[in-house]
Amino acid sequence: MSSKNVVFDVVGTLVSYDHLFAAIDTQLGPRLREHNIKPSLLGYTWIEVAEREYTYLSMSGKYTVFADVFRALFYRMLWMAGIKEPREFATDSDLEYIMKEYAGLKLRPGAKECVQKLRDAGFRVWCFTAGDVKRVSGYFENEGVEMPASDLISCDAAGLGKPDLAAYRPLLGQLVGENGGRVPWFAAGHMWDVSAARRAGFKGAYTSIWEKEPLTELFGEMDVIDETLPGMADKIIASQAAS
Repeated sequence: MSSKNVVFDVVGTLVSYDHLFAAIDTQLGPRLREHNIKPSLLGYTWIEVAEREYTYLSMSGKYTVFADVFRALFYRMLWMAGIKEPREFATDSDLEYIMKEYAGLKLRPGAKECVQKLRDAGFRVWCFTAGDVKRVSGYFENEGVEMPASDLISCDAAGLGKPDLAAYRPLLGQLVGENGGRVPWFAAGHMWDVSAARRAGFKGAYTSIWEKEPLTELFGEMDVIDETLPGMADKIIASQAAS
């Protein structure tokens, strides 16, 4: 067990949504544009609403696997985008194509380098995700990045979703206990995620590669902020060395 640990969010942080947005464009793009709907904006909104509904279900005691929430919202999102008859506009086969491609998301530029920099510096790299372990482990496997099953933890295991502070605390307690009280890092491209982890007790590292604007006035200051994943890794390493 390394005495230095970094826990990463996966989808949106190390893994990009671009492949999902491209799949929506491929399958529905011409139809969507007839209604002045931008495929990438529909995809973004779909992801964001799914995260909200997933969180609300978890908070209310009805934890549901994220991919099931995401799938269920498809026709509702078309309705909210302005499609009068969503089930005439699109079909279940359209949805199946998109969901299949969703299982094939790609790593962000710099993600491999980020993970390798940290491992070379003696950090153990963990993942804590709202996604299911099989799908998320596939993202790494498909791109040749080793991510041991023991280091990949899903909210599904406890049936409690992020950003509930109680979701972060078991892994935090484990890592602190195994390393003589040394505080681990939590790294994410979602400010809501890393700020919650920081309030739970982690050190916080944020990359603006996804959201662009950190909005520290809302979420608070971070221990480390950088525009890129490798840059964030460098700052984590430097901060750890200085502590």
